[in-house]
Amino acid sequence: MYKDLDEKDRLLLKHLQGDARLTNTELARRVDLSPPGLQRRLRKLEQSGVIKQYVTLVSREALGFDMLCYVQATLLRHEPASIRLFKEAIKSMPEVLECHHITGEFDYLLKIIVRNRKHLQEFLVEKLTPVPGIDKIRTSLVLSEIKSTIGVPLDLLPHERQDDTE
Repeated sequence: MYKDLDEKDRLLLKHLQGDARLTNTELARRVDLSPPGLQRRLRKLEQSGVIKQYVTLVSREALGFDMLCYVQATLLRHEPASIRLFKEAIKSMPEVLECHHITGEFDYLLKIIVRNRKHLQEFLVEKLTPVPGIDKIRTSLVLSEIKSTIGVPLDLLPHERQDDTE
């Protein structure tokens, strides 16, 4: 559901998406609010679901996860039990960063990280392939990341609605 944001909310979100470690004092200064006013806005954005959580982004490469891969998977049957088993299995696999139910030739798109080719083989052969109901798997290795962001493009949101009455 779309939430209408004013310019202060947009600016606040822009700064938080850039650096969620900003102190409340610094954040309030940057968006020209008092600290209590900032707290009220943050609470409102959290309660309305606009702000889901605050996280720390960790470099996968710095921790030895040198391979980023996309795996497409198709189920043999699209029955509720098969879908439920697939979802439960995927949620238990730490290598899977994201899983999306998609349209097209495949049913699901998984974004995974692994340390190396051996780890990829173990993931595919020992974890993913044995999941009941899987029919087909296609794996693509990422050679280089051209753009990677989790920030929502706030500049693409419609601007505040203006009243036409004066």
